[in-house]
Amino acid sequence: MNFDGIFTPAITPLNATGEIDHAAFTDTLEYLIESKVHGIIIGGSTGEYYAQTAQERFELGSRAKAVIGNRLPLVIGTGAIRTEDSVAFAQAAREIKADAILVGSPPYALPTALENAAHLHAVDRAANLPIMLYNYPARMGVSMDAAYFAAIAASKNVVAIKESSGDMAQLHFLARNYPDIALSCGWDDQALEFFAWGARSWVCAGSNFIPREHVALYEACVLEKDFDKGRKIMSAFMPLMDFLESGKFVQSIKYGCELNGHTTGGVRAPLQSMTGEEKQTLKNVITDLKREVAQVTGGVK
Repeated sequence: MNFDGIFTPAITPLNATGEIDHAAFTDTLEYLIESKVHGIIIGGSTGEYYAQTAQERFELGSRAKAVIGNRLPLVIGTGAIRTEDSVAFAQAAREIKADAILVGSPPYALPTALENAAHLHAVDRAANLPIMLYNYPARMGVSMDAAYFAAIAASKNVVAIKESSGDMAQLHFLARNYPDIALSCGWDDQALEFFAWGARSWVCAGSNFIPREHVALYEACVLEKDFDKGRKIMSAFMPLMDFLESGKFVQSIKYGCELNGHTTGGVRAPLQSMTGEEKQTLKNVITDLKREVAQVTGGVK
C-alpha cells in the first residue's frame, strides 16, 4: 500500500432532515477522483464519524468501495471508544476489500501505551490490512510515544502514520527512529515542514474543496523538490489554516464544498452552522488562496 500523495478525508453530505445524502456522497467521491487526489479516507473526523451510527458507517464504507472501485486507494477509519467497535469497523473494511485502515487511540478512555498497543493489535488481527496510525492527542487525550511504538513493533501492517500532534519534536522522533513508517502530515500548517523531513503524504480536509491546490504543494515539495516554490504555495495557504483552526472546522470544510457547487447539507449536533459573516470571510480567504497559488504554479490568474 502506497500512501504517497494527497489523501482526502471525505465529508459526509446530509439531506434536509439530517440523514446521509448518499447521492451527494457519490458526487463527492467522483469529484475527488476527477480532481486527482491520491487516496480517500472514509470514517474520519472530517466525515463526522463520531456523530454516526455503526450501521451508517458500515454503509458509507460499502458505498465508497462500490463507487471508487480500484480507481483510488480507500482507507477506512476505525475510530471508536470501545476496542470491540473498532474491531467491527476493521472487519467490515476487510469484507469490502478496502485498501487500508486508519487506527487511532480510543478517545476519552486515556489508555496507557501498552493498553493502546493492545487496542492496535486487536484491530490489526481483525483486518489484516495495511495500517495508517492516527496520532491526535488533542482529541484522543493520549499521544503515541516511544513506549507505544516499542509495543507495536511486531505489527508488520503498520506502514504509515497520520501525525497530528502539532509537536515538531514528535515529527523529528518519527523521522529519525521509524523511517520504515511513512510519514503523513496531519497538522495542516506544518505541511511544508513534514515534506522537508521526508514525508510524502498529506491527509488534508481542505482537499475536499481545493484539491488541486493541495496537490500543487505536494508536487512542488515531493516530486519537484522545489522548496522555494513550496514555500510560496504554503504561504498562500496560511490564512486558510488560521481560519480553520479558529473553530467550526467541519462546517468550514463543508461550506468550502458548497462554494464549488456541491450539496453538503448541515452538520450533526452538537456542531452548529456558520454565521453569514464567517462564510463571507472564508469565501474571501479561498478566493485569495486560489489566486495566489495560480500565480505560483502558472495557472489561470
